[in-house]
Amino acid sequence: MFSGIVEEAAVVTRLRKENENLHITLRCSFTGELKIDQSVSHNGVCLTVVEIAGDEYTVTAIRETLDRSNLGQLEAGSKVNVERSMMMNGRLDGHIVQGHVDQTAVCTEVREADGSYYYHFEYETTPEMRRRGYLTVDKGSVTVNGVSLTVCTPTDSSFEVAIIPYTWANTNFCQIKAGTVVNLEFDIIGKYIARLMEHR
Repeated sequence: MFSGIVEEAAVVTRLRKENENLHITLRCSFTGELKIDQSVSHNGVCLTVVEIAGDEYTVTAIRETLDRSNLGQLEAGSKVNVERSMMMNGRLDGHIVQGHVDQTAVCTEVREADGSYYYHFEYETTPEMRRRGYLTVDKGSVTVNGVSLTVCTPTDSSFEVAIIPYTWANTNFCQIKAGTVVNLEFDIIGKYIARLMEHR
């Protein structure tokens, strides 16, 4: 489980395909604190550390993960938002994030507003997906590339988020522009409520 409070933007150093799997090697400041089998969120996707060498570590994404996320679009030099799993004796600064990406969205607009930034995202939706809780609500929570954010002006298939300068500078939001594909995880509480309502 994660909180959506990104620790830093790690840098992809190598990518290696093996059958339908993608091995992703990254460099970040806390590599020395990682261990094999540890879970780390990458752009909101929970992946297992499978190898550590110096200041680099490797995780593996399977076909299901690549189909549902933007990890298949990574290149050497890409920045990836990373967060280690939440410690149960700490504060929950963001919201409950599972690291199970639901789908991708596309950034359609970025606009600056007196030092902060507004990002508009659009995503595919169907009545069935909305019944399953794949939706956003005004002032609710959503995870974008692993970042816990508050929803603004949602519609059935879009929403906006406001990004403060610190988040812009310390995550890969600084690289997101119109046309960029991002990962979405909708609020787990909303999904449970939607499921309960379906079975009333």
